[in-house]
Amino acid sequence: MSRTPYLFACLLAVLGLGALWHGLGKPVHLPDAASPAHKLQCASYTPFDKDQSPFDQPFRLRPARMDADLALLAERFQCIRTYSQTGLEAIPALARKHGLKVMLGAWVNANPVDTDKEIDLLIAAAKANPDVVSAVIVGNEALLRKEVTGQRLAALIAKVKSQVPVPVTYADVWEFWLQHPEVAPAVDFLTIHLLPYWEDDPHGIDAALAHVAEVRQVFGKRFAPKDVLIGETGWPSEGRQRETAVPSRANEARFIRGFVALAEANGWRYNLIEAFDQPWKRASEGAVGGYWGLYDADRQDKGVLEGPVSNLALWPQWWLASALLLLATLALAGRPADRRAALLLPLLGALGAASLGLWGELMRTNARFAGEWLWALALAGLNLLVLAHAALALARREGWRQRLFAWLEARAGSWLLAAGFAAAVSMLALVFDPRYRSFPSAALLLPAVVYLLRPVPTRRAEAALLAFIVAAGIAPQLWREGLANQQAWGWALVSVLMVGALWRSLRLRLG
Repeated sequence: MSRTPYLFACLLAVLGLGALWHGLGKPVHLPDAASPAHKLQCASYTPFDKDQSPFDQPFRLRPARMDADLALLAERFQCIRTYSQTGLEAIPALARKHGLKVMLGAWVNANPVDTDKEIDLLIAAAKANPDVVSAVIVGNEALLRKEVTGQRLAALIAKVKSQVPVPVTYADVWEFWLQHPEVAPAVDFLTIHLLPYWEDDPHGIDAALAHVAEVRQVFGKRFAPKDVLIGETGWPSEGRQRETAVPSRANEARFIRGFVALAEANGWRYNLIEAFDQPWKRASEGAVGGYWGLYDADRQDKGVLEGPVSNLALWPQWWLASALLLLATLALAGRPADRRAALLLPLLGALGAASLGLWGELMRTNARFAGEWLWALALAGLNLLVLAHAALALARREGWRQRLFAWLEARAGSWLLAAGFAAAVSMLALVFDPRYRSFPSAALLLPAVVYLLRPVPTRRAEAALLAFIVAAGIAPQLWREGLANQQAWGWALVSVLMVGALWRSLRLRLG
């Protein structure tokens, strides 16, 4: 065998991996939101470390963390917005220390005892700190959650207004102000949430700012002379695509920087969501819920406000890891069987390395609890088995390589069924409960391609059932996600390949 095709394929594989990771991580240059000397208006603040949650019992916040957080935010913002009173009694004093104003929030829910406690604490804090508290917010998205009625909310607002010396408002998604017109007369100004990613009709990054401007203009005219505060707006830096709305750091920076310029030009009051990534939100909102911060959970700048921004700052490390896995694959296989294998083997190694790297990066940001990590590790292990099997199939095998190949070959039908099972489970989840689920395309691409091109015998009834489930879900999944969703199309393509692999296996009989 001539070494030239093999070396050429190896070079192509390494360069292809480099192009993949550099393409994902190359810095994007955008106009800055503002100079460091120009402070932005306000940012949402929740005081949890990355290992904390508001559901922790016992509930203990860390005063040193809050102090350091407010010191950092005071460098770029004039004020912060909070959402609850419980455990945050120290916030006004810390804000005073760092020269920040506070929009103080009380959490309103369906439990009247909890709500009354929050309201009483809100009134006391506002009365005790009129120099720091610029406004109070009676409830956050309580109408959206259907935990209170508009009449109950208006009564709570009236109670607070009668006892505090600062303006009083309520905060909710903009549609709910229109659905509950009895609330607007009770407040001093309206606080609306405008999150184009989360809307029932998601707006992609190209249309998001125009949508925000349109809604703000409508509210400004409809509720004049009352002012309107955009109480939450932002964009996620990680997570699954919703129709044309794609989370990424570059898109978060593009939205935030564009919005700030728009708001400053039009004299809008605004609050950005949010100061710091909140990993605990991933449990209820999917992976995307944990990545709305201007800073990450370690309080490191994500590059959202100024300077070049990268969607994948770790791309050199992923390139190195992928190259090492490619090298390990080639070492495992040894000498290619023939000229065709010499071309295919490095390309197979690159496909496996890229798939595992992309799956690893997805799980690094998306996996939320032990079950999801176990699922991720199981699929990674399956990919390694398939990669070893396919690499040895292209090699000149003798000795331990032949014995390992024989062991893998005898169980190849099980590897195919395992991949088909994972595809079927994923497809059912993405058809019936997709909102908070990411697409596992990277985890199943390699087994789908390998066993489509090199079918293996397996249990026919199981393979047929899995093929039917995956095939039946392709069209409904695309319909739910929208035909403009590239991530959904990627999953559809992998699903078609998996169906082909399972279908081809039906033509072979177990020995």
